[in-house]
Amino acid sequence: MTTPQTKQFEQAALKNYLLDHAYDEMFSGPDQLHEHYQPLFEHFTSLPPGELQQRKHAADLSFLNQGITFTVYGREEGKEQIFPYDLLPRIITSAEWATVERGLTQRIMALNMFLRDIYNEGRILKDGIVPREVVYSCKQFRRQMVGLQVPRNVYVAVCGTDLIRLENGEFVVLEDNLRVPSGVSYMLTNRRVMKRIFPQLFRTYNVKPIEQYTQLLLGTLRSLAPEGRPEPNIVVLTPGVFNSAYYEHAYLARQMGIELVEGRDLVVHDNVVYMRTTSGLRRVDVIYRRVDDDFIDPLAFRPDSILGVAGLFNAYRAGNVTLANAFGTGVADDKALYAYVPDIIKYYLTEEPILKNVDTFLLTRKKERDHVLANLDKLVVKAVGESGGYGMLIGPQSTAAQRKEFAEKIMADPRNYIAQPTISFSRAPCLIGDEFEPRHVDLRPYVLYGDKVNVVPGGLTRVALKRGSLVVNSSQGGGSKDTWVLSQ
Repeated sequence: MTTPQTKQFEQAALKNYLLDHAYDEMFSGPDQLHEHYQPLFEHFTSLPPGELQQRKHAADLSFLNQGITFTVYGREEGKEQIFPYDLLPRIITSAEWATVERGLTQRIMALNMFLRDIYNEGRILKDGIVPREVVYSCKQFRRQMVGLQVPRNVYVAVCGTDLIRLENGEFVVLEDNLRVPSGVSYMLTNRRVMKRIFPQLFRTYNVKPIEQYTQLLLGTLRSLAPEGRPEPNIVVLTPGVFNSAYYEHAYLARQMGIELVEGRDLVVHDNVVYMRTTSGLRRVDVIYRRVDDDFIDPLAFRPDSILGVAGLFNAYRAGNVTLANAFGTGVADDKALYAYVPDIIKYYLTEEPILKNVDTFLLTRKKERDHVLANLDKLVVKAVGESGGYGMLIGPQSTAAQRKEFAEKIMADPRNYIAQPTISFSRAPCLIGDEFEPRHVDLRPYVLYGDKVNVVPGGLTRVALKRGSLVVNSSQGGGSKDTWVLSQ
């Protein structure tokens, strides 16, 4: 029941909640809530004064006690921080999710077929659907993988695809993360904290569970084990405690009940990988790796790497160990290759893409490059191999000096950059102090591909917590919130 006090609090809480042309996750118009947000809004605005801040403090304390932190490199403080967390969950309807799930399943199947093709027959290159130079000039293309058969033809077993919502409410793909996608531990811990802080609200909604992710991941890894290894020994390979995502590596290993290892814990004998244990060497069959290609085997890739395992690639090539994800998958999440994914889907699956791409300008094409250089103040420019919000120019928020710098970079190496329109993607309500304010959000669902495709319902909603910012990465001031996919 709405009381005068509740109404007064609503008005105070929403005094800075401004709607514009961006799609709003909670409001369909001024004073008009989307139906599925009504119980959430009523619950939060009915709480006593100060209650929200108390629960926010409890959530922060929970994250701190669990060690849920991340490290921002390149800043003077250079220390671990609590991963910023917003209390208001993002809600996605069952019908919306059904489309997302079908689209992500279609996309990971097509990208796996693409990777198998370019490292073997190369049909898509011969037919001119994807230019050879785009593939072969990619820094992530691994010639060592040519002609090599991978278990079940699964190159990408774990994928984190970034989605945004356009002004009309449609979900589109912003980019694919196929090498070592991170963030799933935050998705899982966000849910656990939310259920503890707001148990009554969680019961009000019929939310699809996500807690099964780690067991689905374990089953996916087990399904990719080498032939003749019915009870495979599976490990998580981490670069070590100084990696910004080390918490996640340890968390996933613990949840799956498997060993967390570093390169120095593994050794290769006669093309078989073994783990050093107190009782001697133990064979390793599947490695869920969180180490990039370049650093994983000094004999095959960077000889100066101290993070990897000498001889690991030869063991992989011999079929004695499986790595997830496979070597060379990074070619398919190159931001220039991204522009061809709709054509890749049509080529292999003879289907129209369910989830569209954002319009993308390829700067190796003179006409598109000239257009971008003339409109740098209106576009977003990204380096094709960067992540975390680095190597990027947001035109409308840039200075003349920054645009001049990027123009010079583009002219010097056009293959290294793409450009896209500046999209005012959707905004969701966030608790800023004692008020609700809209902030831009994206969504990273996690897709698993082994003997079948599993898309965990929800994902990591990342939030650009700085007012007006379009950058959601934690390294650039972003945070996260729980994502609720409704069962009906």
